Amino acid sequence: MAVMQLNGGVLATGLTSTGSGGGVIKKITGSSVVVQPSGEHNAFALIKSKGLRYEDVTRCHHQSLDLLRPFSPLVTCRRKHVFPVFNNHLGSDCGVDSSEVEENIVVEKGNDIGKSSEVRELKGITATLSRSLGVKRELIMLSLPAMAGQALDPLAQLMETAYIGRLGPVELASAGVSISIFNIISKLFNIPLLSISTSFVAEDISKNAINNSASEEFYQEESTNGTPFVGVTERMQLSSVSTALLLAVGIGIFEAFALYFGSGWFLNLMGIPSASSMHAPARRFLSLRALGAPAVVVSLALQGILRGFKDTKTPVLCLGVGNFAAVFLFPILMYYFQLGVTGAAISTVVSQYIVTFLMIWHLNKRAVLLPPKMGTLQFGDYIKSGGFLLGRTLAVLATMTLATSVAARQGPIAMAGHQICLQVWLAVSLLTDALAASAQAMIASSLSKGDYKAVKEITYFVLKTGLFTGIFLAVALSAFYGSLATIFTKDIEVLGIVRTGVLFVCASQPINSLAFIFDGLHFGASDFPYAARSMMVIGAICSAFLLYVPSLLGLQGVWLGLTLFMGLRMVAGVIRLASKTGPWWFLHEDFQMAEVMNFGSKTA
Repeated sequence: MAVMQLNGGVLATGLTSTGSGGGVIKKITGSSVVVQPSGEHNAFALIKSKGLRYEDVTRCHHQSLDLLRPFSPLVTCRRKHVFPVFNNHLGSDCGVDSSEVEENIVVEKGNDIGKSSEVRELKGITATLSRSLGVKRELIMLSLPAMAGQALDPLAQLMETAYIGRLGPVELASAGVSISIFNIISKLFNIPLLSISTSFVAEDISKNAINNSASEEFYQEESTNGTPFVGVTERMQLSSVSTALLLAVGIGIFEAFALYFGSGWFLNLMGIPSASSMHAPARRFLSLRALGAPAVVVSLALQGILRGFKDTKTPVLCLGVGNFAAVFLFPILMYYFQLGVTGAAISTVVSQYIVTFLMIWHLNKRAVLLPPKMGTLQFGDYIKSGGFLLGRTLAVLATMTLATSVAARQGPIAMAGHQICLQVWLAVSLLTDALAASAQAMIASSLSKGDYKAVKEITYFVLKTGLFTGIFLAVALSAFYGSLATIFTKDIEVLGIVRTGVLFVCASQPINSLAFIFDGLHFGASDFPYAARSMMVIGAICSAFLLYVPSLLGLQGVWLGLTLFMGLRMVAGVIRLASKTGPWWFLHEDFQMAEVMNFGSKTA
C-alpha cells in the first residue's frame, strides 16, 4: 500500500512492499528520501529539498508508476486515492496534469479487475468440466461390474437347463415349470426390496456423511493440525441396512413356507395336475428350491445395500464364486451320485447360500448388521415404498404373463418361437438395466446432499448412454439374429416364427433401454408413487390391447402389445422429467452460471 506526499521541497513515502526485482524504500525522515536499491530498479536517488527541479519530480513520478505496476490489485486499487494528492501539490509548480495520471490508473485498475474476473471464471469452468468427467467416470466404473453381475445368474441357469435337458424331456419340463413358479414368487417381493434398499442406503450414507463431516474436520484441525488423520475405520451404523436385512429374512422365510407347503397348489394352478407325469418331479424340485428362498431374498437385499455403498464389484465376485460352485456341483450330484433333478436343485440351493454368506461377510466389514435399538429401524418407510413397488411389480408380471398366455393359445410352434424371441429380448436389455441400477445409486446419493448439478449431469449422461446402447444392440442383433436363433432350436418351423420377430426384438431395443433407464431414475429420486401408478395404468392399457389385438393379428399382435408396453413406460418417464413441478424440477434450472459465480466468489 502506498501513501505519497510532496510538500514544498520534501518528498516522503511510506511504501514498504517489495516487488519482483524492485527496490525496498525505507521510511523517510528529515528533508531527504533514502532509497535502498534491490535489483535493477533504483527508482529514486537522494534528493535535496533545495535542489528539487521539475525534471526530477517528473522523472520520479513516472518511475514510481513503473515500480508499482507489478504489485497486487490491492496496491493498484489504492492508487486512485493516492496520486491526486501528489499531483495536486505539484500541479501549479511542476505543470503535471492530474487527469492524465487518473486516467492511466483507472485503466490499469479496470484491466486488473477484468483479468482477475476472467481467471476466476476460467477456474470455475475448469472445475465444472473436471467434476463432470468424474461423474461420468464413476457411472461407467459402477456399470461395468453390474453388467457382469447381471449376466452371471442367467448363465448359471442356462448351464442348469443344459444338464437337466440331458436327463429327458419330462425332467426338463417339470424343472422348467418349477423354476417359473419360483421366479414369479421371488420377483414379486424381491425386486421391490432390491430397489428400495439401493436408494435408502445411498441416502442414509450421504446424510450420515453430512452430519459427521463438521465434527471430523474440527477433530482433524485440533488433533493433527489439518493433516489427514490415519486411524482405524469404524463400521457405519445405518438403520437402512439393518431394516433391509431383517425384512429380507422375514420375506425369505415366508416365501420358503409358501413354496414348500403350497407347491402342489401352485403346480395345479400352472396346469400340472397330480395325475401328470411331471407333477411328482416338479413338486420335489420346487420343494427343494424353496429351501433356498431365504438365501435368494437376503442376497438380493445385500446387492441393493452394496449398490447403495456404490460397490458393484463385491456382488460380482460373490456371485461368481457361488455360480462356479453350482456349475461344479451339477454333474457331480446329478450324474455321479445319480440324484437327477434333485441333485440340480441341491446344487443351486448350496450356491445361493454361498453367495449370501460371502456378501454378509463383506458387508460386516463396513456396517453394523443389527441395530442397537429396534426403534431406529425404518420399517414404515420400507413398507410404504415397498407397497407402491409391489403394485408396480404385479402390473409388470400380469402383463408379461398375459402375453405368454395369449402366445400359448397360438399353438406349440408359435409358443416356442415366442419364448425364444422373448428370452433374447429380455436378456440383451439387462445391459441397460445394470446402467440404470448404477445411476439409481448415484442419484440417490447426490440428491441427499442437495447436489442437483451432479444429478442433472448423471441424468442426461445416462439417458444418452442408454439411447446409444439401445441403438448399438438393435444394429448388432439385426446382423446376428439369424445365426443366434439356431443356438436355441434347429426346428425349421420354429425358426420361421423366430425370424418374423426380428423387427420386434431388434427395433424395440432403443425403447427398452430408455424404459429401463427411466425406471432407475424414478427409483433414484425415490419417486416410487409415480413409478407404481404409471405402471398400473400402462399395464391396464396393454392388457386390454393383448386381450383384443392378437385375436386379429396373431403372434404379431402379442409382440406389438409388448412393444407398446415398453413404449408407454418410456413416455411416462419423459413426461415425469419434463414436469417443472415434480421431483425433477431442477432439470429446468441453469446451474452452470450459478456454479461459476459461486466458485469465483470463493476464490476472490
